[in-house]
Amino acid sequence: MSIEEIKEIIPHRNPFLLVDRITDMEAGKWAMGLKCVTANEPFFQGHFPGRAVMPGALIIEALAQTGSVAILSEEKYHGKIVMFGGIKNCRFRKEVVPGDVLELCCEITGRRGPVGFGKAVASVKSNIVAQAELSFIVK
Repeated sequence: MSIEEIKEIIPHRNPFLLVDRITDMEAGKWAMGLKCVTANEPFFQGHFPGRAVMPGALIIEALAQTGSVAILSEEKYHGKIVMFGGIKNCRFRKEVVPGDVLELCCEITGRRGPVGFGKAVASVKSNIVAQAELSFIVK
């Protein structure tokens, strides 16, 4: 799925659209995506001068956007938006720096009404950099 197709599903736009491509997906179940981290990202201006590191909160946001694509790709949710409901058991294992390709995977593990739950993992070169359990609310 290209960036233009992603923008048809989720409302995020630059500089806050943090998924460049969806590489594989089963609607409503899981999605895998990529974020190509460049030195030109606006957050690197202040995080950190002299040592560019992608903020962990934005890695989690990229994972949530990936999960949102999975959820909103279901026909019954066409035209809806997904809001963050919560984050549990979040761990950051390695830094993400310019030049990295962030591999994003979010599996939807459960649902209760408009609330969904997911297991999310971000990797660089198959090495886990962050993982968390996320919850989503479909509006």
